[in-house]
Amino acid sequence: MIPCPIADETDPWQVLPAGNRPVMDSLDYFIVENVRSARRFLSKAGVQRRIEELEFRELNEHTVAGAAVEELIAPLLAGRSAGVISEAGVPGVADPGALVVEAAHRHGIRVVPLVGPSSILLSVMASGLNGQSFAFNGYLPVKGPERQRAIRFFERRAHQEHQLQLFIEAPYRNEKLFEELLQSLQPETKLLVAMELTAPSEWIRTRTVAVWRKEQRPALQRRPAIFGIG
Repeated sequence: MIPCPIADETDPWQVLPAGNRPVMDSLDYFIVENVRSARRFLSKAGVQRRIEELEFRELNEHTVAGAAVEELIAPLLAGRSAGVISEAGVPGVADPGALVVEAAHRHGIRVVPLVGPSSILLSVMASGLNGQSFAFNGYLPVKGPERQRAIRFFERRAHQEHQLQLFIEAPYRNEKLFEELLQSLQPETKLLVAMELTAPSEWIRTRTVAVWRKEQRPALQRRPAIFGIG
């Protein structure tokens, strides 16, 4: 399980430990969320083998568990090793790579997670909110009424269980979600916004909703972000 940078402009070895390099250099078979971004990452990382010599197979949100996943791990059953790479950050977390990991465990194949940047953990670390108990909830519903119910549900959980509630949105819908959060949440609720983590433009703020309503709105549109309610 090979992490890669969250931000495209970040040099891989600014956010990855040097211990990952020999593992990456040893592999010639990769199961990846996106072939183009994986090739770019390995090229920037300066792996020893020529990119043209490497074999890539794609595992993404369209991959269905079953025969397709079994085909991906067939080379592993034959004795090869594989690197699993997400499009951004750590594979297997909020990432379809979990499908191939489940299959590996089922077949008794060793799974080795390497250290690297996780936007979820980085946002928790920098939030000032509860790092002892938190939940990542993926995407909120798109439709207005369902989304507002979800926001209120996670707010109640944050207050009643003292559990930080994290979620994401498609970057082009960030600003709409942020406005809905400010309208739906209670003034004393704390709201985290963590944008473009590990990039030079990284921006992280935790404020009460009452303070957010008074401040100038951050430029969220088309910027990868994680939101948290605490």
